[in-house]
Amino acid sequence: MAAEQLNLFQLPEPPSGPKTRYLLIGGRIIDYCLKSGAKRLTMTIDERGLRIGAPRSIALTEIEAFVHGHGDWVLKKLGELANVSQPRHVTVKNGTRLPLLDGEAEIHVLPGANRVRWVANILVLEARPEADLARLAIRALQQRALRHFAERLAHFTRLLELEVPQLRLSSAQTRWGSCSKHGGIRINWRLIHLPIHLGDYVIAHEVSHLLQMNHSPRFWAVVNSIYPEWKEARSELKQRTTSLPIL
Repeated sequence: MAAEQLNLFQLPEPPSGPKTRYLLIGGRIIDYCLKSGAKRLTMTIDERGLRIGAPRSIALTEIEAFVHGHGDWVLKKLGELANVSQPRHVTVKNGTRLPLLDGEAEIHVLPGANRVRWVANILVLEARPEADLARLAIRALQQRALRHFAERLAHFTRLLELEVPQLRLSSAQTRWGSCSKHGGIRINWRLIHLPIHLGDYVIAHEVSHLLQMNHSPRFWAVVNSIYPEWKEARSELKQRTTSLPIL
């Protein structure tokens, strides 16, 4: 059975020599950066604007037809991002602070052999001089996410008297979580940057799919039985997507 997915707005990929082009969408001229050589056709939006990744074999006309096909979404997301005052891109260095569940993590950079460790909410990066600090920080955040989400998954499966399924982290750009009866549950590690109750909603949502692999009224009744505030959390989750830090 196909996995059920909890969607999120797309998150950006790192740039790599994109070319700036222009499109007319809904009477508005939109500039976008095209990165050729990607494995598949993708479209992401962050405060830098619209960015397209495409295989070299795809013609420009096909790429732009793809963008036009999602024109309403493009205009909506660019409008939302225009109202975001906080820059999302974060430079990882000594003293950098990142949102972490209901609090904040502070990064301490020390010389070392590219190891990471947590001391309460202090993230220690023991790094070589040439180390990619962002990559080290992501590794540590994913470790923290896996531990936290495993605990919350056990909690919600216990409420439904279910066995705890396999849990894996996801770096998906288009969804917060997914569930498959054969593949277990995948949770986007970036939820570690959001308050605990929002991660709880995503996990409760995916756990409910173990009983109802759909979005029928019966499914939402299951969600409501273990997470009654799901409507408020779902709305808040959509609003907070554009505030996630980008490392």
